[in-house]
Amino acid sequence: MQFIGTVIEKLQRHPKRIVFPEGTEPRVLQAARQFHCLRLGAPILLGDRVKIEALAAILKVPLDGLRIINPEESSELDNFARVFRLLARPRGLKAMEAHAAMRNPNFFGSMMVAMRQADGMVTGTNVATTAVLRPLIQTIRLAPGISTAAACAVMEFENTAIGENGVLVLADVAVVPDPDMQELADIAVSTAEFARQLFGFRPRVAFLSYGTKDGTAPAAIGKIPAAVALAEQKARAHGLEADFDGELQADTAMVPDIAARKLPDSKVAGHANVLIFPDLPSANIAYKLLRHLSNAHAYGHILLGLDHPAADVSRGSTAHDILGVAALVGLQSIAYERLYPGAGQPLPQK
Repeated sequence: MQFIGTVIEKLQRHPKRIVFPEGTEPRVLQAARQFHCLRLGAPILLGDRVKIEALAAILKVPLDGLRIINPEESSELDNFARVFRLLARPRGLKAMEAHAAMRNPNFFGSMMVAMRQADGMVTGTNVATTAVLRPLIQTIRLAPGISTAAACAVMEFENTAIGENGVLVLADVAVVPDPDMQELADIAVSTAEFARQLFGFRPRVAFLSYGTKDGTAPAAIGKIPAAVALAEQKARAHGLEADFDGELQADTAMVPDIAARKLPDSKVAGHANVLIFPDLPSANIAYKLLRHLSNAHAYGHILLGLDHPAADVSRGSTAHDILGVAALVGLQSIAYERLYPGAGQPLPQK
């Protein structure tokens, strides 16, 4: 717990406002309460106040310090709908459709972040990733200069020999099903920048495959060497100090003895702290296996490349997981413009 404890300490010095669209979910309510008690900032719960108060009474969770907003009764509903129509102007969205969207807590929460009424959003405990991403992409949008959104997971292991003192970052675990060479390079650089900015360590980025530079990979996996070269180029252009290597088998990336036999000159092999997967199926499978078969704490999915910070948590998340993700989103928001220069520009008002 050293890693998440450090995150909490940093956020306590710069508290943030995090909106939780699923205010009637017990795990979310408990996480929001802990967020307040740890002095991490101001949690905002969306949902029917009567239902939230009834749930809080059952769980014996005090609501002091927790802000509750019912989107359907909010004084901001009309304004949010108007701005949403402006964002969706090319699609010819009607006023009734815009209001209906803003009554959805995920759309309302996304708009709160886009309008700077919250610093970040954490959602996803009861809906699929697509139901989280749609509101975010339509309201928060991609950050300037970003063409690929992605999601990473941060894992903390008891064994400090893993990754960077027990911390390992995995991507893309939720967004791009089958990234091409360009997307794979974008994902690697975004994840490396996230790791560098939030945790301070030099990213050692391993592009994973089922073979280690053996030249037998099919075209779908053979994209990796080109993606590595492109990621190195992009990192230099961004002024990011990081090491990239691939194709690497998972054991070659993580186990020093194996790496020493296969790739003794690699700066990444055997010491990777960022793992980039060739596709979403392999990433999600590995993430879920690591999470449930080890003693690791898993915090994800942290969304990368958006104009404001947000996260789509797994439906299997505990209250502790949600709290950790909220702390990471809050920490991410502290220096978000350094991660994405030009991010957070005002939305059109007319």
